[in-house]
Amino acid sequence: MYRQGEIVLIPVPFTDLSSSKKRPVLIISSDKYNAESQDMIVVAITSNPTQTGIPIINSDMISGQLPKPSIIRSDKIYTLNQGIVVKSIGSISKTVQDSVKSEIYTLIELS
Repeated sequence: MYRQGEIVLIPVPFTDLSSSKKRPVLIISSDKYNAESQDMIVVAITSNPTQTGIPIINSDMISGQLPKPSIIRSDKIYTLNQGIVVKSIGSISKTVQDSVKSEIYTLIELS
C-alpha cells in the first residue's frame, strides 16, 4: 500500500500513445483510502523551473532523494490505479504536505 506524502514514479503516455515516460507524482489521498481502494489520488511533480507550484528540494524529503529540485503542481490532480506505480522515490515532510493541501483548498474554495 502506498502512503499519503509518498512520491512515486508512474508511466505517462505520450499524446500519440507511441510510448511513455516515467514521471513523479505525489500521493495526496489518505492512507485509509489507499488501503481500501485500488486507486490513489495524486498531484503532478515537474522539474521545469518555469512552472508554478510548491517548490521542493531534497531537504524537504523525510526519505529518499529527488534527482533535481522540483515543483509540486497542486492544480494537476489525477486518480490513478496503484498497480501502475513503477517505484517509490521517497516521502515529503508534513510541512510540504500541509502546503499542498492548503493550495488545493485555495483552488477549490467557494467564493
